[in-house]
Order: sequence, then C-alpha cells, then structure tokens
Amino acid sequence: MNINATVVGEIIFISVIVIGILSYYLGKRKTNTPKIATLIGALLSFIPPLGLIYLAILVLKNDINQNNTGDRVV
Repeated sequence: MNINATVVGEIIFISVIVIGILSYYLGKRKTNTPKIATLIGALLSFIPPLGLIYLAILVLKNDINQNNTGDRVV
C-alpha cells in the first residue's frame, strides 16, 4: 500500500482542526487562557502524536474554579 504526500497532508490538516477544537474546549475549562491553549494545541498537532499527548495533559489537568469572585470567606 502506497501512502502519498496528499494523504499525509490531509491527515495532518484534519488533526490540526480536530485537536485545535478540542484544545479550545478543554482550555476553556482547564486554563485561564483558552486562546493560548488552542494555539499550542494546533501547533503541536502538526506532529499528531505530540497533539495527542498535549490533549492528554489537558484532560488530566484539574478544572479551574469559575465561581471565583475575589471574596474570601473566613
């Protein structure tokens, strides 16, 4: 079976889109800067195993507290 450059390019293009979308979704829940998380995920997904490793790290990270109003309860 021959794998030409077009197929490899399509696989990389699809992985950039999918990992970028998943990075944004996880970045909103797990980081304070979802746009930077998306950019890092999209850049790392040009080498698909690195993109998957990045997604695994985001999945394992704890969620941030969205209800932080700055008031401290004593």
